[in-house]
Amino acid sequence: MFYDISLYICLAIFIIGLIYKISTWLSRKTTLETKDIPTSKRLSSAIKGIVLTILSVKVLTLIKVFFLDIILQRKVFNEDFFRWLTHILIYVAFMLLLLMHALDKFITAPLFADYSATLNPFLFLRDLFGALVIIGICMAIYRRFILNPPRLKTNPMDTYAIIILAIIMASGIILEGTKIGSYSIYKEMVTDYAGLEEGEEEYKALTAFWVDKFGTVAPGLKAPFKDEIIEEGKELHEMSCSSCHSRPQWAFTGYIVASLFKGAALGLDKAGVHTILWYIHFLACFIGMAYLPFSKFLHIITSPLSLLANSVMDKGESDPANIATRQALEFDACTHCGACTSRCSMGIIIEEIENVNILPSEKIQSLKGVVSKKEIGEKDFKLILDGVYLCSNCHRCTDVCPAGINLEDLWFNMREDMFQKDYPEFSLLSPLSFYRGLMRESISQEDYKRPLIQAREAIASKCDLMKTPDKVVSLTPSDREFQDSLLLSDQASTFQGCFGCQTCTNACPVVASYENPKEVLGMLPHQIMYTAGLGIRDLAFGSNMLWDCLTCYQCQEQCPQGVHVTDVLYELKNLAIKNVYKD
Repeated sequence: MFYDISLYICLAIFIIGLIYKISTWLSRKTTLETKDIPTSKRLSSAIKGIVLTILSVKVLTLIKVFFLDIILQRKVFNEDFFRWLTHILIYVAFMLLLLMHALDKFITAPLFADYSATLNPFLFLRDLFGALVIIGICMAIYRRFILNPPRLKTNPMDTYAIIILAIIMASGIILEGTKIGSYSIYKEMVTDYAGLEEGEEEYKALTAFWVDKFGTVAPGLKAPFKDEIIEEGKELHEMSCSSCHSRPQWAFTGYIVASLFKGAALGLDKAGVHTILWYIHFLACFIGMAYLPFSKFLHIITSPLSLLANSVMDKGESDPANIATRQALEFDACTHCGACTSRCSMGIIIEEIENVNILPSEKIQSLKGVVSKKEIGEKDFKLILDGVYLCSNCHRCTDVCPAGINLEDLWFNMREDMFQKDYPEFSLLSPLSFYRGLMRESISQEDYKRPLIQAREAIASKCDLMKTPDKVVSLTPSDREFQDSLLLSDQASTFQGCFGCQTCTNACPVVASYENPKEVLGMLPHQIMYTAGLGIRDLAFGSNMLWDCLTCYQCQEQCPQGVHVTDVLYELKNLAIKNVYKD
């Protein structure tokens, strides 16, 4: 009764949790262009897309991806054999154990007329799959906590997943071992199925046989036994028990446990330890099932869905509503395996900038909080935004993701969405904005310009010249600290060699783009070198030329004095941004 009630409660929680997750996939906004698409439209588009895909030749692609990428985990194998083997041992063995053992009433029993959990091959296979999962768990622990690959982070969700799996498997194996040696279970079985009562001679013979051959520990009975008693017990066993009981040695993991506990078997049996273990085991299974929609375990559903969806969807052709739904799903498809982080071309920066959001595997966890409208403080939000923008768009993370998540698109869309929160992101003014410029056509002009204006206004708030270029304003006097900061850089310190020949300005393609460049850009390249020499911070920071620079290095290559003009501009940008943070 308690078992059934617990099962239905946990199953109800699982279904409710799964429905909730599906609703979030259909409602979360990850792209600016889909922010006005209602949930109903996204649901209908998803159903339509699924039906049309199944009825088209794309179904062949789905079949290919199902076997190669979901079942065989091709991407993981190509990346790291050890991690692939770990995943296969845990995932495949656990799924087979789930289907064959946990769901035996619904799957195994209908398929096999003579099915019994204590008969081979089911008895042996159950222990084999359990042993493989245990080995996989040990390998996962070894990889995360002992090998500890560079940049790989372990969060509480990873630990919970390992702990729950370990409890399920360990409790199941120990339970099996205590049941093998349990006299009370044996006695109940003989009474129910053999019709023998304790004290009868036949009962004693059968018990002697089970003690000798099956590992049962009975009070007052110890091997060796007479051959005739064993023979009689064997006949009784074949008449009443052999049809549903294979030798327990086939359950090799449980039998090892039974052998270890043999000396304490009667005490454990008397204390009802097997009953306690049964409750622990099935409650761990049920709690794991109920917790699945809210945990890392959900990736056993979402990762295959992500792989299948990405294999047949194309950004240029697919319905934008389905793109948004797929990206919302991808947040739950992440397994936090760290493959993306290990291949990230920007990952090395973590050694200089202490922001875990630079790492793709951590970035996606933080963005999940942003997209789910989780309360995030201003400081944490800025760290997430910085981490999202510190990306070279090299596509490596997407290429190696075993869940098939299109991480490059996810970063781009989430960046644009976060720009609408009115937090200035100064990386927009750096070469890291190159990819955004290439993607300009996919963003509305208003949304494209807004974060650029915010970043410049944040700097302009410290420099009146950018806000009032047509007015006479008082300048800060020569700033020795400002000059010293430039002199600290070997490249930027070359501004001292400038003698004003204007070669840099004449070579600049930005200057050449305007009929009256001084009106638009303010200080021109050679004039910025003057301001650096004079130590006038406001003039240097206040020039639009500083931020419109293409970093093409034409000025630097043409300078007859060897002034590193572009590097000076780089250093000035960094100093301007530091000036904002300092105040």
